[in-house]
Amino acid sequence: MIFKGCGTALVTPFTGAGEVNYEKFEELIDFQIESGVDALIVCGSTGESSTLTDDEKLELLTVAQSRAGNRCKIILGTGSNNTEHAASLTKSAAERGADGALIVTPYYNKTSPAGLIAHYDYISRNADIPIIIYNVPSRTGLNITPETNYELAKIHNVVANKEASGNIVQIMETVQLCAGSMDIYAGNDDYVIPVMAAGGIGVISTVSNIIPGDMSDMTGKYLTGEHVGALKLQLGMMGLIRAIFCEVNPIPVKEALNLLGMSVGGYRLPLVGISAKNREFLIEEMRKYGLEVPA
Repeated sequence: MIFKGCGTALVTPFTGAGEVNYEKFEELIDFQIESGVDALIVCGSTGESSTLTDDEKLELLTVAQSRAGNRCKIILGTGSNNTEHAASLTKSAAERGADGALIVTPYYNKTSPAGLIAHYDYISRNADIPIIIYNVPSRTGLNITPETNYELAKIHNVVANKEASGNIVQIMETVQLCAGSMDIYAGNDDYVIPVMAAGGIGVISTVSNIIPGDMSDMTGKYLTGEHVGALKLQLGMMGLIRAIFCEVNPIPVKEALNLLGMSVGGYRLPLVGISAKNREFLIEEMRKYGLEVPA
C-alpha cells in the first residue's frame, strides 16, 4: 500500500512564457500538505504530463520530494504508449526515490489483454517501484476488465489501480477478484464514496487542487467509520465537481486556482483557456460551494 485517503493529482504551474514555474509548484505543495492530503501525484493527466519533457517530469519529482520531505508520499506519472519509454522513465523515478509510479494504460495504439499484461510486466521487471495502474478509457480508448486486473495483480510490484472507468459494477468486480492483492483508488471525484464503499482505499483527485482539506476530511471520515458524514461531504461537492469537469481536465481546475489567486498560469497547446460561458458556470459553482471568488 502506497497511501490511504486523499492523493491530489497536482496541476503543473507555468510562467507567462510557458515554462514550468517551480517556485509556484512549491507553494502548491505546501498548500496541499498543510491541508492534510496523504499523497501528491506529480505529472498525471491533471499535471499535463503529455506536454512535459522527461527532464521536466524528473525535475518536478525532485522539487516535490525536497519540498514535501517526509510529510506525504510522492508519486510520479510515468506512463506512455511506448513500453520502453515508460519503463525507462519509471526506472528513473525509482532511482530517484519516488514512493510510487502512476502508469496509464497504452493509448492510441492500445493493445489486447495479453499486451497489457506484457506491458506492465516489462515495466515491473525494469523498475523496482510500487506501480499504480491508471485505467481511464475516456482518454485511452482502452478498458481494463476485472479479469485482466486479476492477472495484473500477480505482477510483484503492481499494487493498485486508479479506476476512472466510471463503471461501479466493474470496480466492485475488480475488488472482489483482487481482494488482498490490488488496492483500488477512485479515479473520478464524483464517486469517491461509492468506490470506498465497494472496498476502495481512497482517491486520486483533481478537485482537491482547490479543496484539499475537504477531500482529505471526506476520505478520512470514511476510513474511520464516519460514513454518513463522509457521504454528506461527497454530496455537497457534486455541483463543484461538475464545474471542474465542464471542459477537459485540467482547463477548469487551473482556471479555478487562478480565480482563487494562486496564479498557476495557463496551458500548453493543444489545451487553451476556458470558454466564457463555462467560466461563468465555474464561478457560480465555486461561490455556491463557499469559495471566495473576486467579482
